Amino acid sequence: MLVHTVFFWLKKSAPAAVREQLVKDCRTYLKTPTVKHLWAGPPSTQTPQRDVVDATYDVGLTVVFDDAAGHDAYQEDPRHKEFIERNKAHWQRVVVYDVQ
Repeated sequence: MLVHTVFFWLKKSAPAAVREQLVKDCRTYLKTPTVKHLWAGPPSTQTPQRDVVDATYDVGLTVVFDDAAGHDAYQEDPRHKEFIERNKAHWQRVVVYDVQ
């Protein structure tokens, strides 16, 4: 199994609706054939604030694959590339964590 987690920080100049659109686009464009599970959304408001929790990002994305080959196919899928093209103009920072 490979778990691919991505955090997006949006530019301060991004319109308010951009965060909701980014979440929607994650759920629409990134469900490629090798994706087993996918979650996308803003930081949780239901968990307590603690020193070890970083909730400064605007949208978090977690995608689960069977293996690295599934991840690699996802990266090359035209839907993934379209997602990037649709949204990258609004990103200030993107951080990726991949866990096996």
